[in-house]
Amino acid sequence: MAASGGPLLPDSVLYEIFLYLDHADVLSVGLVCQQWRAVARDEFLWKELFYRYYRISREVPRHPAAVSWYDEFQRLYDTIPCVEVQALKEHNDQVLHLSFSHSGCLFASCSKDCTVKIWSNELDISLQHSSNMRPYNWSYTQFSQFNSDDSLLLVSGVFVGPHNSSSGEIAVISMENFTLLSRVRNKPYDVFGCWLNETNLISGNLHRIGRITSCSVLWLNNAFQGIESENVNVVKRLFKIQNLNASTIRTVMVADCSRYDSPDLLLDYEEQLAASSTSTCPVFDLGSDSEEEEAKPKQAPEPAVQELLDDVGVPAEDGLQQLFDDIMEGRVRPAMTDTELETKVAELFVRNRTKPPELNLLSTDSNSKTKYLIFTTGCLTYSPHQIGIKRILPHQMTTAGPVLGEERRSDEFFDSLDHVIDIHGHIIGMGLSPDHRYLYVNSRAWPRDCVISDPMQPPPIAEEIDLHVFDLKTMKEVKRALRAHRAYTPNEECFFIFLDVSRDFVASGAEDRHGYIWDRHYNICLAKLQHDNVVNSVAFSPVEQELLLTASDDATIKVWRSPRAVRSQQPRRPRPRKLLFSWLLNQNS
Repeated sequence: MAASGGPLLPDSVLYEIFLYLDHADVLSVGLVCQQWRAVARDEFLWKELFYRYYRISREVPRHPAAVSWYDEFQRLYDTIPCVEVQALKEHNDQVLHLSFSHSGCLFASCSKDCTVKIWSNELDISLQHSSNMRPYNWSYTQFSQFNSDDSLLLVSGVFVGPHNSSSGEIAVISMENFTLLSRVRNKPYDVFGCWLNETNLISGNLHRIGRITSCSVLWLNNAFQGIESENVNVVKRLFKIQNLNASTIRTVMVADCSRYDSPDLLLDYEEQLAASSTSTCPVFDLGSDSEEEEAKPKQAPEPAVQELLDDVGVPAEDGLQQLFDDIMEGRVRPAMTDTELETKVAELFVRNRTKPPELNLLSTDSNSKTKYLIFTTGCLTYSPHQIGIKRILPHQMTTAGPVLGEERRSDEFFDSLDHVIDIHGHIIGMGLSPDHRYLYVNSRAWPRDCVISDPMQPPPIAEEIDLHVFDLKTMKEVKRALRAHRAYTPNEECFFIFLDVSRDFVASGAEDRHGYIWDRHYNICLAKLQHDNVVNSVAFSPVEQELLLTASDDATIKVWRSPRAVRSQQPRRPRPRKLLFSWLLNQNS
């Protein structure tokens, strides 16, 4: 059946086209496609062309918002921001991060040159302001985020302290006059920081307990610390979480649960598969391909130690004393290293000193003001290999009340995580969909069935980057690992590669000197955007997904627009009348 506005092609022509498709290269097919768009609107033709040209499995249905196969082909062909229209070279060192204001009128860039620059997003993008953070002993700026009403900008950077020690610091800049309102210490620096609401931001601190054991404290900070009255709290402790095996909490972000029931794009065919699953395990391990393998323990402690850890009926104090007695009398075999001993002691100590998690993370009322705090963490080694999720309740979203938060009992010294996702690899990037329903995660996988015996020596990581997707409403992985981009640095040099998600697309940087764009529904790579060095960050305009920015180690920000947007910005040329008259004469004759 033909869509209105186009002729129906004869069966003989369709047969020749499909025969050609079986043997033609992609470029030739693309040229043919351009010709077809002008002459045909046959739905059968465009459906066949769509699946073959983009090499999509026929089990994947058409986009739920698509009106016809012709329009859907045109969307993927014509609305991808893949045409470079401008290169911004005002930074003089590596550009590390990009962020848009919610209105889309401004965006900020952070760089190794230790400046944060504010740009005006017009047809021809221009620099509006630049703040140099070196006077505050910063080494460089690394991350920025506008608050919900775009009146304030959070800027995160690396701070040089006494004896050249490095930590993190967060600065809050007013967008009204670009003045610095406050500064907050942030440790470690790759916590980055984020806004919880219009005036409160989250930072981190790290307290060492042992050589490989520590405690991460997450703080809620008022942005106007230098302005508020002395009688009003400007900080409050949110959570205190124990870290084992040299791991720490990093890369914090906030997801708004109230938006889950009205997503911009619902991944229908994947959700149906997820709904059929009966698994209720709160930890997902991506290192296996079958249910049988997932059920197997990845790394079992030594038998003698396992008996001690499994004895959950023994109070923590008794368990510690029993462990020490067994060590002194030689009953623990084989002998534990100092690292193993510290980890086991920490595990026993924290057993009865941790506040239990929320009973049901999935029962959140869609109309509530509850939010999720999301961050990277770990339990086996220092490289981030897990995603932790902690519910923030409405009464916790203000700095009012005791500075140390709610009064705690002795058995609630630490906060537990409400949910953990195990990635089985090194996490190098995270991003939320605009509706906060889906979490996208860049990771570099560990070898299959690897065993970590030393937390200071994590497994080698793959060059291929896997882009995983998790549904935060169901807390299930959407089995749609996206691949195409690559990274080459080893574990100890691995750095964050920022990604971004729009209504229909997801984009990411890579170490292979390219940015990448995928379609969220069809799970296919649509564009490869070239730079001269590593691409660290990408950012879609929140109001116009046909505009994308990429930032690179080549000290350049590139501006990309879709072919359709580029054509619309070009002045239209009048069509020669003689061609129209010539065509009419030929028709009459």
